[in-house]
Amino acid sequence: MRFEYKVIPAPKKGRKARGVRGTEKRFANALELAMNELAAEGWEYQRTDTLPCEERQGLTGRTTSFQNMLVFRRTVDEAVDRSDVLAIAAPVDDLSDDIEDADDENPIDEGQTDEDIADLEALDGVEPETADQDTARQSAAE
Repeated sequence: MRFEYKVIPAPKKGRKARGVRGTEKRFANALELAMNELAAEGWEYQRTDTLPCEERQGLTGRTTSFQNMLVFRRTVDEAVDRSDVLAIAAPVDDLSDDIEDADDENPIDEGQTDEDIADLEALDGVEPETADQDTARQSAAE
């Protein structure tokens, strides 16, 4: 069985609610709301950890503070395996075969003369005419 974890900061202030009075009860209410919100999404509460966090103080100074974190987990479906996604992508070696096949489909045949090749290369720079240009030419010819 595989799990994924989610870690959120513990609330620092209490939350007001009807019938909840006092600092301790408001803080408990804030904690309860955070835990129930994640439980509704399928997360199971595991523990609370107090972890060190290094932060800047001033321009060059650093100080360490401690943060309270709530740790949740939920099971991950075994059917959703990320290795299947990686198997779909084509290896780079297979792409080189496609490039070689494209070279084989080159419109220049071995039996063509240098003049034929020059004519084909000259046509590469010519842009195709649009339908508007064709209509204008037909109108001018009539």
